[in-house]
Amino acid sequence: EKGYETGEHAPGLKLGGCGAYRAAHHIIKTHAKVWHSYNNTWRREQRGMVGISLTSGWGEPVDPHSQTDRDAAERYIQFHLGWFANPIYRGDYPEVMKNYVGRKSAQQGLGTSRLPTFSVQEKTYIKGTSDFLGIGHFTTRYVLQKNFPFLQVSSYSTDHDLAELVDPNWPAPGPKWLYSVPWGFRRLLNFIKTQYGNPLIYVTENGVSETVQCPQLCDEWRIQYLKGYINEILKALNDGVNVKGYTAWSLLDKFEWNKGFSERFGLYHIDFENKNKPRYPKASVDYYKKIISANGFPNPREVMS
Repeated sequence: EKGYETGEHAPGLKLGGCGAYRAAHHIIKTHAKVWHSYNNTWRREQRGMVGISLTSGWGEPVDPHSQTDRDAAERYIQFHLGWFANPIYRGDYPEVMKNYVGRKSAQQGLGTSRLPTFSVQEKTYIKGTSDFLGIGHFTTRYVLQKNFPFLQVSSYSTDHDLAELVDPNWPAPGPKWLYSVPWGFRRLLNFIKTQYGNPLIYVTENGVSETVQCPQLCDEWRIQYLKGYINEILKALNDGVNVKGYTAWSLLDKFEWNKGFSERFGLYHIDFENKNKPRYPKASVDYYKKIISANGFPNPREVMS
């Protein structure tokens, strides 16, 4: 969306209403081709796995008793995660995406939907092309129904007819989009289990950045974020979700899209002003080391030998 619709990210194209859908269509078909190539050529010898990593927030209905809010929250997930996961696991785009984009395309007087279609052969070719699902997850939104006028310029962001809200009590240590809402992760993981047949999951990205640099490297908020989210993954494991691995995002401060070096996700602080780019451990390094060595939360009563 940001690369082919709004132009905020590389390659900076502003193809409103159709660019993101077309780019995603190619990504999905290309992914399937790579999976089949590996499956036919290398799998027997190497016994490796090929999957895809998708990033998605969780959408929670503002009013869980309201059917329209529940439907809007469902659309939020389907227009984010389902957009890619549904073709790969179930053979086609989510029905709600096809319905909403198709209806809005017709209202605009377009002969065909702005959401491309897969042929019968393509659906068969794409379905099942993932040995695991990588999940990047950072935050959650409350979601409710919001109708956009028919004559408004079409865009991916208005096609799903919803508004996103946040709870002002949610911790927001990093950028304005990243609120710490650990319980959303467990719900997302259970959604994946239910929707896609409990696939093997690797958490490929999960973390928080800081916008204000802490000179003492005392990122207590990152420790609390990791603790909360990892704990919800453990609850999801108890729910029967097939999570195999977890990767904190990220090891080092790095170049972050159009934010450059100003947004720091790293467990290690990098001094970008120094030509040698020295690295300094933040407080979260020590905490995360203990989790790794214990393969879980360390027992506070355990005596270190």
